[in-house]
Amino acid sequence: MLKQFIDSIDSPEKLKKISIDQLNIVAREIRHFLINTLSRTGGHLASNLGVVELTLALHYCFNSPQDKIIWDVGHQSYVHKIITGRKDKFCTLKQMGGISGFPKRKESVHDIFETGHSSTSISAALGMAAGRDLTKEDYSVIAVIGDGSLTGGMAFEALNNAGRSNTNLIVVLNDNQMSISPNVGGLSKYLNSIRTEPVYLEVKEDIDQILKKIPGIGKSVARTVKKTKESIRYLLVPGTLFEELGFTYVGPINGHDIKSLVSVLKKVKRMKGPILLHVKTVKGKGYPHAEKLPCQYHGIGPFDVKTGQALSESGEATYSDVFGNTIVNLANENNKIVAITAAMPDGTGLNNFQQKFPERFFDVGIAEQHAVTFAAGLASSGFHPVFAVYSSFLQRAYDQIIHDVCIQNLPMVFAIDRAGIVGQDGETHQGIFDLSFLSHMPNMTIMAPCDQLELEEMLKFAFTMKGPVAIRYPKGKVFNLMKSDRTPIEYKKSEVVCEGKDGAILAVGKMMEFAQSIVENLKQEGIELSLINPRFIKPIDEEMILEVCNKHKFIFTMEDNVITGGFGSKVLQILAEHNIKDVSVKIFAFPDQFIEHGTSSELYKKYHLDAENMQKTIKKTIIEG
Repeated sequence: MLKQFIDSIDSPEKLKKISIDQLNIVAREIRHFLINTLSRTGGHLASNLGVVELTLALHYCFNSPQDKIIWDVGHQSYVHKIITGRKDKFCTLKQMGGISGFPKRKESVHDIFETGHSSTSISAALGMAAGRDLTKEDYSVIAVIGDGSLTGGMAFEALNNAGRSNTNLIVVLNDNQMSISPNVGGLSKYLNSIRTEPVYLEVKEDIDQILKKIPGIGKSVARTVKKTKESIRYLLVPGTLFEELGFTYVGPINGHDIKSLVSVLKKVKRMKGPILLHVKTVKGKGYPHAEKLPCQYHGIGPFDVKTGQALSESGEATYSDVFGNTIVNLANENNKIVAITAAMPDGTGLNNFQQKFPERFFDVGIAEQHAVTFAAGLASSGFHPVFAVYSSFLQRAYDQIIHDVCIQNLPMVFAIDRAGIVGQDGETHQGIFDLSFLSHMPNMTIMAPCDQLELEEMLKFAFTMKGPVAIRYPKGKVFNLMKSDRTPIEYKKSEVVCEGKDGAILAVGKMMEFAQSIVENLKQEGIELSLINPRFIKPIDEEMILEVCNKHKFIFTMEDNVITGGFGSKVLQILAEHNIKDVSVKIFAFPDQFIEHGTSSELYKKYHLDAENMQKTIKKTIIEG
């Protein structure tokens, strides 16, 4: 096999030693490497294919890690990782013990700031620039942010602050007209209006030269000239919005033309004050399947390179599918149901709702805070909104849930997808905090379905409620509880799955999968356990818990949430309030720490929350007790 350029490039310093023409060869090699490697490991393919030339140009012109490059969201940092010495580790991408799919400071000195959620890079970059200025150091700070991330309010808060700071800061706007799904809203329309050549600097310089020739005769004429200049700029110069915020706008330029990128970046590096460089890219560039279907190839598992087909498609229904189908059925019967997504109609299962009820569907962009208060406005207008959102992303709207929904006790449904462990995206995406941070909100009702049928029934029940309801369900294929006579959903009431004499398991949501197999296995060994499906996390079924305490010496709670403030904590609180001291409670939950990336099964096993480990603990506790 012929030696490739990328085989010898393990640092930005080595990248700088090759020519511009050779950079184009490296770009082709990296695309080939990404497509073939991710076809085996899975990962964020389309977003990384779109930033190959931009990443090469940034490292060619700047000196990382002295110059600070911050990647917004961070799922597009694969090329950056290849250039900074991690190419040989890509076979371990997103695997337990392997490299992360996002920037991680412990991995490399070139990973300046850890990201995983959108719209944070400009704030972090501005903070670094302020720190640099305070210590009177001299280096560049660059934030790379997508047009999708720019729909998040935090990005505009940072732009507003940076524009008036007059500090040296470079914001690279990677404009591919996509987040995970196609972008929406006024900003997207605005960017679309300035996606044409010629390059901004050329236009601006021409206008400035013409206006400088107008003689300044008296103050009145000077004021007129200034107004004329501003009027002409508004008519002819793109990027006025960013200019008005205090940035020098440069672009838009072709993000796949390395020669142009390097030329402009070298100029931008010498400019003073806050700069916004607008770069146009194509998500999925260089792989026809990803270019055609960038949503599908945003994050993908192993796939066949030739056909583009996923290798692990099982065809089995997922909880997202069940939610999507159920919400369409309910909306058929109730025209007050409206659905909201934060730029993820496909990921949350709302694509069918969007097609069937376009006038009742709202994609607000990557703006979870806005989504919640927007939903509150709809609820106060007589509608019953459902906000479908990943658990880890809902964290961003904590204040809005309390202030705008719960205080007013407004009727809306939080459909919390990816609750619990999501696996290979790691710390920033694990949904293990929702039970804890929602439980202490007055007026909030929280439910956790244990299987497909229960999710359907809980959604129906939620739309009969007069206040806010959160339903949290896991990623992946559905489970079906082995119980023929299911109890209807009743407010604050749990379900008894089976009864035994030796102890009781209270298993929340997904943990019922493990609990049912544990009960069956231990029954074969002569240990009989009661199995309770709590259904409601808040309000908790206190009557049931007290009854279990009267019958059993040993109680085991199971949840795919962090142990602090979760379901098990609520059970202990009830025992303390009733001064119950002769009952042993063992809480199975994730520890008070951030959970790294790995497959879900690996992570459950590592933290002793898989069926085998929990069964051993339960058996030992009962035998020794």
